[in-house]
Amino acid sequence: MSAERSDAVSEPGTGAQAAEAPAVPAQRTTGGPAGTGRAAPEERASAFLSLSRVMIVSFLRDRTAVFFVLVFPLMFLLLFGTLLKGAGSPHAKVAQVGAVQVLDAVQGEGRAELEKVLSITRTDDAADALAKVRKGDLDAVVQQGPDGKVELRFSAADQVRAGSVQGIVNSVVQQANQAATGRPAAFTLEAVQVEDNSLKPIQFLTPGLLGWAVATGAVFGASLTLVSWRQKKVLRRLRLAPVGAGSIILSRVSVSILTALAQTTVFLLVATTPYFGLKLTGDWWLIVPLVVCATIAFMSIGLLAGSLAKTEEAANGISQIIVLPMSFLSGSFFPMDDAPAWLRTISDALPLKHLVSASQSVLTRGGGLSDALPTMGGLLLFAAVLTAIASRFFRWEDA
Repeated sequence: MSAERSDAVSEPGTGAQAAEAPAVPAQRTTGGPAGTGRAAPEERASAFLSLSRVMIVSFLRDRTAVFFVLVFPLMFLLLFGTLLKGAGSPHAKVAQVGAVQVLDAVQGEGRAELEKVLSITRTDDAADALAKVRKGDLDAVVQQGPDGKVELRFSAADQVRAGSVQGIVNSVVQQANQAATGRPAAFTLEAVQVEDNSLKPIQFLTPGLLGWAVATGAVFGASLTLVSWRQKKVLRRLRLAPVGAGSIILSRVSVSILTALAQTTVFLLVATTPYFGLKLTGDWWLIVPLVVCATIAFMSIGLLAGSLAKTEEAANGISQIIVLPMSFLSGSFFPMDDAPAWLRTISDALPLKHLVSASQSVLTRGGGLSDALPTMGGLLLFAAVLTAIASRFFRWEDA
């Protein structure tokens, strides 16, 4: 009887501990030399299979782990696959000023092929068209002089699109010259970018990356702080303390704004060094109120995430799901011009898209108050609506 009891009892511990431990087959030492403690090969294989099964079941039962390992990467595959589906032939928006013989002569199938890569609109106002190119509403302006010189004025904000426009227009000019067989070339192309030729890619990267940094800091800061304070009973103590909720909110918002302004300062100081060569244009100081309004808007997203989440891990996951897709859909890393129409509609509804556009305008395109003010108003309206929604789910303590 004592021998049976000795075989039945393994490691010391409580019954609860034994119930929680995964069932692993006991390894007998019959398979190896006496006293070596080695299990037989078939028993080692059985233990390996049992442990593997336990780990797989544990993984599948953790819904959060399954989501971030399997589903989340798939979301990015679908996102990039959709965004870059038509990236092989960038579609550019071009304004044709007056009559341009080399473009007007392209008809029939040639015209249909040309319109697959160029959206050509006619105008008689060259100054207005150039202003739209500088602002980013158009990619280029084409006009023709009396001597057969075709003038192309393009924006270098998107290097791929700028190169595509030059290549397409140059091809049209060469085809027109080849059609005049046996005669000197009737047309020449002069391509000049509307921006200062000394500008570098940092001129167009800074606004997008700055917007992404501000959004990330505000969303994660608000959501993780809210959940952490709730779990540690800080919110409960603040609720019972003789301090108003307004003071708590104002202090949290102030800290987030100061952090975002510090990010902005660091970004601009680094980008304007001679090594990178960022050149600030227009009323660039408007980036300060833009960042303030954007921080409040992104904090409202973090407030909603923190109100819905019960743990810091969940808050981090919800924030990641919101911030990462929003960054790619808002043009922080690459333009959305070639994306499907329905995806651009989603992009237009995101606050980061408008922050990036307004930041590009005031920092690098010579924009002013008329470019920044509507965006600031929209960001504050977005913050008010989302904060009202988040207040419905807010709780001082864990349920």
